[in-house]
Amino acid sequence: MTSEQISKFVESETIPATKSVKIAFKKRNPVHGLIIKGNDYSDLSSKNFWRIVSHPNVEKWLKSKDVNLSRIYSGSEITKLSIVLNKEISQN
Repeated sequence: MTSEQISKFVESETIPATKSVKIAFKKRNPVHGLIIKGNDYSDLSSKNFWRIVSHPNVEKWLKSKDVNLSRIYSGSEITKLSIVLNKEISQN
């Protein structure tokens, strides 16, 4: 996906606490979590890189806002973004 497509998704979607983003990739399994806006958000997004907190670390991140709980992914490897219920993640 392009930087503009991902930015549009991030800016337009509000994700309640009961839901997460499912991030599908070309060559790896999907990741469930949140795309976060850290201090380096504008710099990373301009290069089509995205800081993502995976589902197991979301609760810790919401409390601490510690960017070390996130990983950086290339937007060119992302194929689809969708919002899913957290209980759907637990069932997988």
